[in-house]
Order: sequence, then structure tokens, then C-alpha cells
Amino acid sequence: MSKLSLVINQNREEGTVQAIDLLGENKVEGKNVVLKPNFNTADPAPGSTDIITLRSLIVKLKEMGAKSITLAERSGPVDTRKCMEEKGIFELAEELDFQIINLAEVGVEEYIHIRPKDSYWKDGFLFAKIYHGAECIVETCCLKTHQYGGHFTLSLKNAVGIVPKRDLNGNSYMRELHSSPDQRKLIADINSAFSPDLIVLDGVTAFVDGGPAVGTRKEANVILASKDRIAIDAVGVAILRILGTTTEVNRASIFEQEQIARAVELNLGVAKQDEIEIITDSKEAEKLAEQIMTKLQE
Repeated sequence: MSKLSLVINQNREEGTVQAIDLLGENKVEGKNVVLKPNFNTADPAPGSTDIITLRSLIVKLKEMGAKSITLAERSGPVDTRKCMEEKGIFELAEELDFQIINLAEVGVEEYIHIRPKDSYWKDGFLFAKIYHGAECIVETCCLKTHQYGGHFTLSLKNAVGIVPKRDLNGNSYMRELHSSPDQRKLIADINSAFSPDLIVLDGVTAFVDGGPAVGTRKEANVILASKDRIAIDAVGVAILRILGTTTEVNRASIFEQEQIARAVELNLGVAKQDEIEIITDSKEAEKLAEQIMTKLQE
């Protein structure tokens, strides 16, 4: 069983802390934490990680005893440094005393070549060493659809920012990804290179179509926490279905969605809905959890 906490709260600062506390696990104490946000662009949440969510998460990690925190990210299609400047990340780092690594600016020596067995990538992919060798990894992602072939972009899709835009020969990984009929499987394959210790999904606002930068917004007012990427994504897809979403996200059963199905093949988390334990702290959240479990069983 994988535990997943579900909190209903439109206040991101409060809800982030509630979701982590409700999960009842501390995997960060005494650890050097590498933090992966969603900064593909600087668009307002859910286009990218909300600064309030990020601040609350970092403060909470420090309270939990994290030895150090390093935020490492590559944006795309926009420039990473410009994205971070627009988001106010450098000022936040100075205020809260954490490090920043711009993965678009580091040298090739800071990447390792990964070739997963039976991978859908034609020659594997470069992967940031800071994540591959991390003592502790924390992710924060958004709740949204993806109009460019990913279908949805939650926890599994968040890993794309750990891969550079190009390989050692200048070939575009992003072109390979987005032109492939197996795009959703390639996304899952990236996740085989690392294992997160905590994931916080900010679903206060969701894109139910469009995405990843802009889309049709709906207020979901949910925040999830788990260490299981498949559980996060399965529950996230269920919530999108409850809100009313795209044909692609509604197609087939949730565990037959290609990102999730491939992640199950790779043993990245739960294999079926019965292995997810949703923990709530209110009647309203309990009611939503029941709806989610129904969607997971369809």
C-alpha cells in the first residue's frame, strides 16, 4: 500500500503543510534535499509552481530538519534563468537560504548518460547527476492537462526538466520526445533514473484542457502528498475526470493511461488502485476521496 494525503484547502500555504503533516512521514530529516519544482515557464499556477506553495514547502522542509536544500531545474521552452527571475526564485533563495542550480547552464560533466533496459528512448538520455546521486529528492508539481501529447502533466511528467534539451551531439531530446508516438512511455522512462522521497501536488487550481502553460482553469482546491509517483498521477487524473477534462484524459481506465501503465511496468509505484490508501482530515475531503476511488475503479 502507498499512502497519499488529500487536503481540501484553497490556501496554498496552509494546505501544503497540512498535506505533509497528514502523510505522517519524515524522509528529509538530516538529509541534503534536492528540490524539483515545475518551472517549464513562469506562467501563473497551474502553469508553473506557485511561489506561495514553494515557499511553504521549503519552510516546512527546514522545520522537518532538512540539512540543506538545493533547487535544481531546467525550463523549456523559455530560458531557465529568465523564468526563475520572473518567478522571484533568486530573491526567495536569499531570504530562505537555499541553493539554486540552473540545469540549463551546467556543463555536460554534470549529466550522466542513462540507458534504461528496453527503453523507448532510441539511445537513452542524459540525466542531471544532482538528482541521480541525491540523498533525498522532493518534488512539487501541478494539476493540469498537456496539449502537446503528454495528455496530463503531474508528477511523472515533471521529470522531463531533469533531462537537458540536447544530447552530446546536439540532437534535440525534446524533438525526440514530442515527435514520438510513444511520448507518454518516454516520460515514464525518465522516472526510472531516480526515486522521490516526497511529492506535493498543488491542485488548488487546475487546467482541465490546454496546458502546460495556459488552459481552461477550474478551482479544485486540493493538495496531495505522497512518495509514490503513480499514486499521485492516478489520483490526479481521477480529479481531472471529476472536474471534467479532455477526451484523452478520459480515455480507458486510469491505469491504462500510457504514462501510468509504463510506470507500472517499470515498478515505479503502485500497480493498481487497491494499493492506494487515501488519508483525509475532513468530511469534505473524505467525500472527494470516495469519488476518486470510484473513478480509479472504472
